[in-house]
Amino acid sequence: MTLEQLKYPIGQVNIPESITQKNIEDWIFVLETFPQNLEFLTRDLSDNQLDTVYREKGWSIRQVIHHCYDSHHNSYLRFKWALTEDKPIIKAYFEERWAELPDSKSAPIFLSIDALKSLHAKWVYLLKRLTKKDLEAYFIHPANNEKVTLKENIAIYAWHCNHHFAHIEQLMLRKGWKK
Repeated sequence: MTLEQLKYPIGQVNIPESITQKNIEDWIFVLETFPQNLEFLTRDLSDNQLDTVYREKGWSIRQVIHHCYDSHHNSYLRFKWALTEDKPIIKAYFEERWAELPDSKSAPIFLSIDALKSLHAKWVYLLKRLTKKDLEAYFIHPANNEKVTLKENIAIYAWHCNHHFAHIEQLMLRKGWKK
């Protein structure tokens, strides 16, 4: 596998120019099922396996799982800001630094998986009740002053779920941990 395939096992995020209601429903389904799918995928892994990196100079499975919670928690807050403030400029964070903190490097994964279950349940509850107008609300990312609509952010986070799931699953397949 090339480095690009290891980094982006499902390719980079690709948001359709015209986002349909079906797209949104499909993406929300990914968000709804991700925590349980992640739990099922990783439930039999040993600590040694959890501390295996998915690529050279990449994160361990454990770090990926904790990163998913950290990232999704930040995204949920961005939805709230966009729905309650006018064109908010969101707070960016250094995900690579967060991944080096003790809770990301060594905490049991059930902490983030259980947190993802609760977070995603609440997030999906909110998403299923948003109007077309709500989905047009947006926030501004300070890194590039990019405007991100909520419907685009649903796409990004559905991709994010599948992206990191694939990191873990492909490593497990390469190592023979999953048939």
